[in-house]
Amino acid sequence: MNRPERILELVRKSLDHGNTVEIDGLGTFSLGSGGYEFTPQTKPQVFVAYVEEDLGFARRICESLRQAGCVPWLDKEKLLPGQNWPRSIERAIEISDVFVACFSPRSLAKRGQFQSELRWAMDCARRVPLEQTFLVPVRLEACSVPRRISDQVHYVDLFPDWDRGMTRLVRAVKRTLRERSRTTLCV
Repeated sequence: MNRPERILELVRKSLDHGNTVEIDGLGTFSLGSGGYEFTPQTKPQVFVAYVEEDLGFARRICESLRQAGCVPWLDKEKLLPGQNWPRSIERAIEISDVFVACFSPRSLAKRGQFQSELRWAMDCARRVPLEQTFLVPVRLEACSVPRRISDQVHYVDLFPDWDRGMTRLVRAVKRTLRERSRTTLCV
């Protein structure tokens, strides 16, 4: 049995046991009265990138996004034990509607995963039509945004007024979906 067949068999067994199966960026499979049912994900998926020291801010952003009808992707919530986490993160970035990069003095000074995710997101952004938003820089507190980004993309401040900043972030995410649906309809 090849890999796609094994995955299909695993999904079927899970559904037959009464479980639902969610596939990030795609939707949810379940077993209904008429057989297998699929519910597509229609809410915007938002990848939230941060450094460990800013996890509290990242969780707060995710909660605000959830309340606004978005599906935030945060590694601490989505990664499962044993998963190939670098590849899972790359895939989550690729299938997300928006990538939110959380900037702070800590994220700018620290080497590591945040920088890698940011570079991958910038590569993914090159495949998005020019008029569509993908990368949304967010400043958690006073700091600079890397020039390579700030020269091309406007950022949103979550200080001194968190609610105002989140309103602007949510508006940008929802505008991205409208832009994408118009582009899809025109193709």
